Amino acid sequence: MAAVAPVIDAAHVNVHAAARGAVLDLAGRTGLTPGLLDDLRYVLPLRPVTPAALAAVHRYGDVTENVETHLREGALVRDADGTLRPTSAGLAFIDALYALHAEAAGRVWAGHDVTGLAASVGAVLDRAVRVPGGALEVMAPPYEPVAAPAGLLLFNRLAALRHHRADAHAESWRAAGLTAAGIIGLKDPSRRAAIEADTNRRAAEPYRAMTDGDRQALYDGLLALV
Repeated sequence: MAAVAPVIDAAHVNVHAAARGAVLDLAGRTGLTPGLLDDLRYVLPLRPVTPAALAAVHRYGDVTENVETHLREGALVRDADGTLRPTSAGLAFIDALYALHAEAAGRVWAGHDVTGLAASVGAVLDRAVRVPGGALEVMAPPYEPVAAPAGLLLFNRLAALRHHRADAHAESWRAAGLTAAGIIGLKDPSRRAAIEADTNRRAAEPYRAMTDGDRQALYDGLLALV
């Protein structure tokens, strides 16, 4: 299922793009920066985020400045050990984000079987192994409000599932003796191709329980959303 990864990314990005204007308006009205409230929107309402968890999710970059912005704006609070928790203002912003994403998904995915796709993606996500200390362990299961529309469920399940492949990629470059900085700067095309192939093998695991027909239907259904 290597081919499904870019389709998942594209479907996820489409809804983000469709909601962008409304999200910027929300930020202007509230004075809050979307930043990590958007990235961690389906985590913060359920559980706090430790420094180690944040580092796992953002393994390729430093988000210290983003954290400080949210603390300064009053969207997050930080415990003595560095754990981040949303304030009431932060949670209200996330609730508003969910409403905007639901509207965008309903608009751009109108006429598609988002209910069936949400169920299929949810089943794949349930089977995806949470690597200890990995990003998926932080990001799944996603926060799902009661009576959330299928498009919103699909959008956030796709977002969470992307972290399964991210963890698979990290396992692969670590197995090859690299660091995060090392994989970013890797120039050897044959070595990079080998890491990508190993990533695909690891990332395919939760799809193996599906029949060939179900895998193809999932791929075709997601591709139709792009």
